[in-house]
Amino acid sequence: MSWWDSYRAVYGAELRAAAREYVDHGWPLVPGPGAEVLLSTGEALDVVEVPEAVGRRVCRTLRDAGEVVPVAATPEGTFWFPMTPRHALPAELSLHADVVLHTDGIGVVAPPSSRPDGWVQWRVSPARIGYRIPDAAVVVEAVREAVEHRAAEAVGSTGKGAAGGAEQAGRSLGLADFGARALRR
Repeated sequence: MSWWDSYRAVYGAELRAAAREYVDHGWPLVPGPGAEVLLSTGEALDVVEVPEAVGRRVCRTLRDAGEVVPVAATPEGTFWFPMTPRHALPAELSLHADVVLHTDGIGVVAPPSSRPDGWVQWRVSPARIGYRIPDAAVVVEAVREAVEHRAAEAVGSTGKGAAGGAEQAGRSLGLADFGARALRR
């Protein structure tokens, strides 16, 4: 057996074991087109996906609040967070193009799946919390805070005054009422 065939056999076993573990803990799967594990969203869980910088801030916010939630990182530079299903994003997040809510049966590529640029991997494994699916309100609030924080940092880098900079950052991030909120903080 060549090293490549050996690698493929081990990877296939890892994928099957991960898929079995997800299903055993109530995390449903959908069939994928290739050698990957796809979590099914909409019934048992939904997934919110954000850029890596926002995801790191979400992790910090959750950690500071004493919350431990599963976090996956993709080679495309995003983090995703599973959460309880059927929770809409607030308007200011749903208008933000790089905050994506996966729901309604959409398959999300889960660890240890391989992608063209690398591996999807757990930053915090769901096994750490017994595969409990985090409350969507907690995750969404942490995402909202992280997006606001990123916008506030953008204000600081524009060199504008608080009102003008907040207004500009709010427009560039698609956050309709960002300026008012930034000034209240």
